[in-house]
Amino acid sequence: MTGVLAKMRSGLSLSRAAKEAGVSPRTVTRLGATALKKGSNGRYEAKPKDRLFRVLKVPTTDGSREIGVRGSKQATLLGEYWAAVHKYLATGETAGLTRFHGKQIKDSGGKITPLLTDTTELNRLGSAGVLSFESLYARSS
Repeated sequence: MTGVLAKMRSGLSLSRAAKEAGVSPRTVTRLGATALKKGSNGRYEAKPKDRLFRVLKVPTTDGSREIGVRGSKQATLLGEYWAAVHKYLATGETAGLTRFHGKQIKDSGGKITPLLTDTTELNRLGSAGVLSFESLYARSS
């Protein structure tokens, strides 16, 4: 569902985005109604932000953990953080991580998880293979 919305936000139509994601447009309009609006031309558009539930991965000192987050704002923050982590692991460049120092993610239950920026800890987790990037999303739908 959230993948369809992301495709729509990048310019695809509902039918094209749904087809690429392997779901019907009707399913998207039924399950994602709060994240859609009908344009003046009668076509559906994705709202810039949504409050849909997603299960995402977040690195912690104990390894990668799945958390449920509500909303595209938290999902975007976590996606940008993962990009910075992987850039650091690939290049050693820490500039991207500094933006996330002291930041945290709030799960749908209100529990706070700080974003890990300690390079020693990230190196340890990276060497252990815990931070291999397959997908930010914990489960695919």
